[in-house]
Amino acid sequence: MQLEKLKKILANNGEPKFRLSQIQKAVYQDGISGFSEISTISKNLREHLEKEMKILSFEVEKVLVSKNKNSLKALLKLVDGNKIESVLLSPIKDKWSVCVSSQVGCPLNCGFCATGKSGFQRNLTAEEITDQVLFWKQYLKKNQNANFKVQNDNVKNKNYDVNNIVYMGMGEPFLNWAEVKKSLKNFVDKDLFAFGSRSISVSTAGIPEGIKNLSEEFPQINLAISLHFAINEKRNRHMPINRKYNLEELKKTLRNYFSRTNRQVFVEYVMFASINDSEEDAYALSTYLKSIGNRQLIHINLITYNETGRQFKASSGNKTHLFKDYLEKGGMSVTIRKSLGQEVQGACGQLAGERDVFG
Repeated sequence: MQLEKLKKILANNGEPKFRLSQIQKAVYQDGISGFSEISTISKNLREHLEKEMKILSFEVEKVLVSKNKNSLKALLKLVDGNKIESVLLSPIKDKWSVCVSSQVGCPLNCGFCATGKSGFQRNLTAEEITDQVLFWKQYLKKNQNANFKVQNDNVKNKNYDVNNIVYMGMGEPFLNWAEVKKSLKNFVDKDLFAFGSRSISVSTAGIPEGIKNLSEEFPQINLAISLHFAINEKRNRHMPINRKYNLEELKKTLRNYFSRTNRQVFVEYVMFASINDSEEDAYALSTYLKSIGNRQLIHINLITYNETGRQFKASSGNKTHLFKDYLEKGGMSVTIRKSLGQEVQGACGQLAGERDVFG
């Protein structure tokens, strides 16, 4: 929502200062879908606001919902015609996480990522980032009285609000730091979204300056590293960013991060069949992470790949469990992350890339 425009409208209408707080609470915390729903302001003001501005900075083109309703994906059309995606997940009953995009497309061109197919168009504004969470808050509120079941059980979800935010959608957040920073400030602002810092995670492919900025300006916000390969040759081939910031550079950056924050880092490792799931790869991953130090602050998430039609295929469940066992025997903390999103084309860029269907 355009806060500055709202403030200007209220000032021009001679509204008292507390009116802004009433509207902010209704929009950012209560999840109203339109100004007409705000009962604490006058009818005339409601009608004026409906006429002068919109709450969301995009149009919702499509929402896909999985059969058990624990994963949802929205295709959102921005004012300039570009399209982005946002995902709502419930990996744990009564807990909702929003995966936000930070760019239209992505400049990193990772070989396994659907977003890389479309290339990079532009950075998102802070408003376009935070509005993704507003949209899902509205969506959950609208479904509060519906038969909205989660996890395939027969008990209604008791929670209809967003609990966590992850910057793991389209784009590299640290290549749009100015706007991502503004969005983070809004998310933790007690007068706006009022999220706790530890309920927010930012995922990066390994941008040193961005990791440094996060540690200095938002030390309590969670950091996740999209690693996927612990051998430079493989990472160079499939993640071109590694040619600029290789594993040694990332190691130095993470050591500095630990010294500043003493906070846990989550290492994301997507399992690709016959590419990074061998015992050699597990040994390389364990050895590399141990070499960073602060092993007790590193947790590995093994992730099932959402196939995008390229040469990459998901590792088998057996292979993934063997990989996990090897890491655990080496003293690493590791989890196989529950796979969600295949039904809703959950891999970043899959939905926005279907121009023949949606554009």
